[in-house]
Amino acid sequence: MSNKGFAPAKINLTLHVTGQRADGYHLLDSLVAFADIGDSVSARPAETLSLRVSGPMAQGVPEDGSNLVLKAADWLSPGKGAALELEKHLPPASGIGGGSSDAAAALRVLSELWGLDLPDPAHTSTLGADIPVCLDARPRRMRGVGDDLSEPVVLPPAEILLVNPGHPVSTLSVFAGLGSRDNPAMADELPAWSDAAALADWLHDQRNDLQQPACEMLPEIGEVLTELDLMQPLIARMSGSGATCFALYPDASGGAEAACARLADLHPGWWCRAGRLL
Repeated sequence: MSNKGFAPAKINLTLHVTGQRADGYHLLDSLVAFADIGDSVSARPAETLSLRVSGPMAQGVPEDGSNLVLKAADWLSPGKGAALELEKHLPPASGIGGGSSDAAAALRVLSELWGLDLPDPAHTSTLGADIPVCLDARPRRMRGVGDDLSEPVVLPPAEILLVNPGHPVSTLSVFAGLGSRDNPAMADELPAWSDAAALADWLHDQRNDLQQPACEMLPEIGEVLTELDLMQPLIARMSGSGATCFALYPDASGGAEAACARLADLHPGWWCRAGRLL
């Protein structure tokens, strides 16, 4: 018998870079959401710790100790055994927190399998900056280096389309391309959005400060955003450090599915998935 957990895509609806610490880590102010599109992690009892990676995006994903899933398992309880399987549906290194969400899902399923308390999210930041917000995958405002999390934020129902041009980008290189590292944060108080259109209207006044340097590094991101704008979304923007972009549509409109089908025909090499915000 195995324990199984869902590892949802993490979407940076906003990503304001507000400073840089002396140790080089950048300070962020980001509204983070999650989609019902993602990977899954399962764990079975075993004497030793192992990882098998399967699924349509498994190629090139390591199964050794360099995988964050195994690092998380060893961090949670060194020396304990489990047979882990990661079913990979999200493209790696794509700005939607796949590796961090996988590691967070591993922590959840292993805590249950091993009869351990789920760790405090703040303590998991040593594994990765995005793991605290992924451990309890609900919309939040994420500040600092990812360790300052708000209480869950209420987002209106919305459809979401995720599109990746099929090329990874280096997060370090994108940050290195920033023109300014001291940019305005979001307003202190977030509004109460009545629907997806109200959320999108507010997002239009916010930013992803990494979008421009990422587009300069990988022009295909700009091509994705141009194509998305033609699909009449409420808003289209890059998530994280790229290269995945998202588009929001009104809830129950069918817009995300229709746009996904159209883009899959026009660009068969692109990764396109439609779903809903969680």
